[in-house]
Amino acid sequence: MEEDHNTTDPLPQPSRRPRGFAASAEKRSPGSGAKGGKKEREKERTKLRERHRRAITSRMLSGLRQHGNFPLPARADMNDVLAALAREAGWTVDADGTTYRKIPNTVKAVGAGSITFPESTAAMQHLTDSFPVESSLSLTSFINNSSETSLSCHHRSVLSVNEEVLSPSLLESVVAMNGIVKDDKYVNTTGHINSTDCFETDEMLQEVLTSEKGNDYSGSPYIPVYVTLSTGVINSFCQLVEPESLRQELWCLKSMHVDGVIVNCWWGIVESWSPQKYIWSGYRDLFNIIQEFKLKLQIVLAFNEYSPVVSGDFAITLPKWILEIGKDNQDIFFTDSEGRRNTECLSWGIDKERVLQGRTGIEVYFDFMKSFRMEFDDLFAEGLISGLEIGLGASGELKYPSFSERMGWSYPGIGEFQCYDKYLQQSLHKAAKLRGHTFWGKAPDNAGHYNSHPYETEFFPARGVYDSYYGRFFLHWYSQTLIDHADKVLTLARLAFEDTDIIIKIPVVCWWSKTTSHAAELTAGFYNPQNRDGYHGIFKMLKKHSVTMKFVCPDSQIIEDNEALADSEGLRLQVIINSAWDQGLTIAAQNGCRMLDLKRTLEIAKPMDDPDHRHLSFFAYQQPLNAISQTTDMRLSILEYFVKSMHGIMNHHHNHI
Repeated sequence: MEEDHNTTDPLPQPSRRPRGFAASAEKRSPGSGAKGGKKEREKERTKLRERHRRAITSRMLSGLRQHGNFPLPARADMNDVLAALAREAGWTVDADGTTYRKIPNTVKAVGAGSITFPESTAAMQHLTDSFPVESSLSLTSFINNSSETSLSCHHRSVLSVNEEVLSPSLLESVVAMNGIVKDDKYVNTTGHINSTDCFETDEMLQEVLTSEKGNDYSGSPYIPVYVTLSTGVINSFCQLVEPESLRQELWCLKSMHVDGVIVNCWWGIVESWSPQKYIWSGYRDLFNIIQEFKLKLQIVLAFNEYSPVVSGDFAITLPKWILEIGKDNQDIFFTDSEGRRNTECLSWGIDKERVLQGRTGIEVYFDFMKSFRMEFDDLFAEGLISGLEIGLGASGELKYPSFSERMGWSYPGIGEFQCYDKYLQQSLHKAAKLRGHTFWGKAPDNAGHYNSHPYETEFFPARGVYDSYYGRFFLHWYSQTLIDHADKVLTLARLAFEDTDIIIKIPVVCWWSKTTSHAAELTAGFYNPQNRDGYHGIFKMLKKHSVTMKFVCPDSQIIEDNEALADSEGLRLQVIINSAWDQGLTIAAQNGCRMLDLKRTLEIAKPMDDPDHRHLSFFAYQQPLNAISQTTDMRLSILEYFVKSMHGIMNHHHNHI
């Protein structure tokens, strides 16, 4: 929305020189009459009142973006504001403005039949209060407790677990996160499939099962498979939720020969209330149960916020004491060109600034890592913890939060540079001064907005500013800041965890990668235009610390998107084969949230045409969002087939799983 900061007074200033309609009125001849002059003066007042109204509206929108983190578009109107407020209150707002609450008629309760939601508000509130809001929702949540299923475990793994209880408040609204929108379809309690994603997955599974090449994984390298546990398994008070349901889930994973599980340890839960006051009790209980099943354990030290993408999970912010500091010093957060703050993670500009109650950002991360190492020293000694992932940015990935949906981004926008907080601005100015060009010490003002396309800006098109002397200087500084942050954190992580396998996660930002600038990669911090290898420096630094690089497979909607000029295959080949493997890095992978593409994932994990027979070190499986609309048999077939193929025991004789 256009802002006008020059005029906010609804009355004209007589001391100023008349402009616009007022100037035209003054130039009229005296014979034009008093009636015409009065009409023109009224038009001028109306114009000034409109400017005043727009200025107030602009400041309101700015406040909602900065302080309320509302994902309002750059040129928002009051309809956008009303829609955002309605969604915040739990309503669903369609594109045509239709507004309503969507609540399914029935859900399954643990060990019970169907429960019909009562119509009255009081009765619904009673039902909501009767069940836990922060409940564990993961693979177990989508598997029915069926007494009719009695197949032998020698023929297939049978999952017989209780279905999760969902309160009405967990089934409302749509939550967006990192380019993924939560599906607004719910479980059909009759067992029928109600999503086109299901048919696509079923056809894909049948294609792989009937393909001779697809089935021929017998004798191929053994790749361990880890399954990510639900975020809701630990609540906001660091307490374990529903341990018996967890045991059933772990039993079913064990029966399918899954190698281990992945647990997110959230900074915003453990050190939530006071600095250096760590609460690990819920995680201790969780690890003890995992130990009972002799499953391996990978830990994710998550230094970022979490927004739920499935019902049953709950939002996790940064620690409360960090947010209190942020009220007085908003520059501790990443900031875009319009001055909007993103509270997903701390800005890398404070890595060496003592602004967190006497500690720097790096010291805060290191203290958290030391606390975990000392608290669970026995588990390290027993070998239960096989790997430890360090969160390095937004979504736990090594990247700037350049394409955040909370800031109004939607695919395939190029995103925005995130370096406008005062600390990163000081760093940029210092780098420009050292280079001898002080006037380069500012970020671009012609790089578009979150949802711009490269050719709509002056910075990113072919022969644009990105390839000028200034552009190359800025992009080198921007990407080097990302590398320096990871280098400092990993140096201390290696000190804390010694010989433990350390893992870092990077995204595959492949949209616009068929253009010359690779704009989406540039705003995310990867200086990888067509004429430069932007990953060489990153992987050289990772190799120095002997870490495992885990990349996130892009979702199917991005893989073959010609409109966004995406090239996931070309980028994957560059990242994995030409850069990471050539530098001797250990590589792992994780599926995207939308759908598990079986055939493509297996081809990535075990490339048949690699003359050196290289393969992934492990695969991290997270429950795709479309699984909620799949039948139990289909989910079992997909996951069991996938595990067997990764383990190298799937061939023609294992078709009927």
